[in-house]
Amino acid sequence: MKSREKLKMMIVSALFAAMTAIMAQIEIPLPLVPISGQTFAVGLTATVIGANYGALAMILYAALGAIGLPVFAQFSAGFSVIVGPTGGYIVSFIISAFIIGFILERTRFNFTMAIIANIIGMIMSLILGTIQLKYVADLSWHAAMVSGVYPFLIVGVIKAVLSAVIGILARKRLLSAHLLS
Repeated sequence: MKSREKLKMMIVSALFAAMTAIMAQIEIPLPLVPISGQTFAVGLTATVIGANYGALAMILYAALGAIGLPVFAQFSAGFSVIVGPTGGYIVSFIISAFIIGFILERTRFNFTMAIIANIIGMIMSLILGTIQLKYVADLSWHAAMVSGVYPFLIVGVIKAVLSAVIGILARKRLLSAHLLS
């Protein structure tokens, strides 16, 4: 029975990786780093399925893109994206999903904690992504912050709140339907 539940959660993780790929195509273009639905998907994933399976979903998402499937923003793909200027954001999704899920698993899966966890996860993604953006694009810290952080703060908080609220509601429904372990 345990292996059956594990398989079910692995399939759910794969579905969330697919959802992230779809959400990556919803974007508002900006000069260096576009605003996309990816971070919303990361928060939603972790809020619904927790730390380990949320991180697994983001590892799968990043791996699919790295091997050439066009799952990143603007249907881009390849290892060159991962090591490029915006690749730090993609890698940060793994850590962010784990942190969001970890906070919720150690506290409670409720709206307040989900909002706090998602904001922390969003901040982690911005920090890690901006570090890679700075070094790969050879920017000053100021230029990296202007390109990789400031345009995303307000939108990031909005996406964090939405992914928290929708995630908690979805989690409750999936648990009551016995679709989550």
